[in-house]
Amino acid sequence: MNVEQTMEMLDGERAEKLFAELYGADQTEEQKVRYRELLNGYRDKFGDGEVRLFSSPGRTEISGNHTDHNHGKVLAGSINLDCVGVAAMNHSSKVNIVSVTFGQEFTIDLNNLAPSRRKAGTEDLVKGLLKGFQESGYEVGGFNAYITSNVISAAGVSSSAAFEMLLCSMINTFFNDGRMSTVAYAHIGKYAENHYWDKASGLLDQMACAVGGLITIDFMEPSDPKVEKIDFDFASQGHSLIIVQTGRGHADLSADYSAVPAEMKKVAEYFGKEYCSEISEKDVIDNLAKVREFAGDRSVLRALHFFEENKRVEIMVKALKEGNFDVFLENITASGNSSWKWLQNCYTNSNYQEQGITIALALTELFIADKGRGACRVHGGGFAGVIMAMLPNDLVDEYVAYIEKALGEGNAYRMSIRPYGAICVSDLCR
Repeated sequence: MNVEQTMEMLDGERAEKLFAELYGADQTEEQKVRYRELLNGYRDKFGDGEVRLFSSPGRTEISGNHTDHNHGKVLAGSINLDCVGVAAMNHSSKVNIVSVTFGQEFTIDLNNLAPSRRKAGTEDLVKGLLKGFQESGYEVGGFNAYITSNVISAAGVSSSAAFEMLLCSMINTFFNDGRMSTVAYAHIGKYAENHYWDKASGLLDQMACAVGGLITIDFMEPSDPKVEKIDFDFASQGHSLIIVQTGRGHADLSADYSAVPAEMKKVAEYFGKEYCSEISEKDVIDNLAKVREFAGDRSVLRALHFFEENKRVEIMVKALKEGNFDVFLENITASGNSSWKWLQNCYTNSNYQEQGITIALALTELFIADKGRGACRVHGGGFAGVIMAMLPNDLVDEYVAYIEKALGEGNAYRMSIRPYGAICVSDLCR
């Protein structure tokens, strides 16, 4: 389909149904306008010709805070904010990318995929993805892509992974006959971040964005994580997921983030193992005095969080499968308390007077206690940035007004879980 035919496709019944699933029925028309603007932008930049539409969501971590790096368990979901692109093969050795949202435009030559010296930025990330495809034995080729995104940056919803998985979907569709698995996507995204950004990323963000829906992941075997989709309709429970941006911390948090997996691994090291997944909670408690002396008290607390958080993921998955939403909410609260007290990732000790996350959690806990409904927890890496609240729909507007009065307007985002990960929209609408 060319650009005009693709625009006509957006008015079809299949597109109507798909867009309602991706964004909600009330957002369908607004999203169609967004897609049409993108198609017009592509045509102005690259001309007409056969094109395809693609979408890749951001993600939310529901439970399993800081467990993936020690090969633990996670419950996550794709959200209704996404990275959207129009793309087409150009039958050359050049990949041309236009990112409307970030005002970027660049070309990458497939014959030169070496990273830059600084190993940062979108160009290096795209080079890393292309190299990752080659290293994994998949095909790559030249294409044009015109992209926009409403996945919030620096909010713990994986705007980078959404972009990565969007490009993976394009390359899979154009050059690999759609035969790749979403696990393969995730590993290529991880490769790009590890080798072209020097970022010690795991697979959580990429997996949640690529697979879509509500999923649980067991990282015991990280090269082949076990992924299970959970068939559960959040909308049927009358609850919304709210992400609250509490403000970026002014301290360099790299050491704080790195210390979490390192301290957990230090506990495992006492037992001659590398990861907490290889030891048990009983092992730690039975040898507590010696483990404390060897690894330190915070390390022990963080390891205990790991074990208990894994159990919570299992309980929450079981609750969702059985339709026991109250138990699910109780464990979101328990997860948040564990992160705050045991994992200790709600503020940095290097600047203890700056506690945006803990202030937001305290205010949200007061709100929930007053209403008697809902749950909240730190979201993502922690130390600064974002919290998550799960609230009944009839309380959302009141909560947003309440929290934004305290923290500033435009800091609360209402989200929903969408059932699709990184997809070729055109293929699903035909």
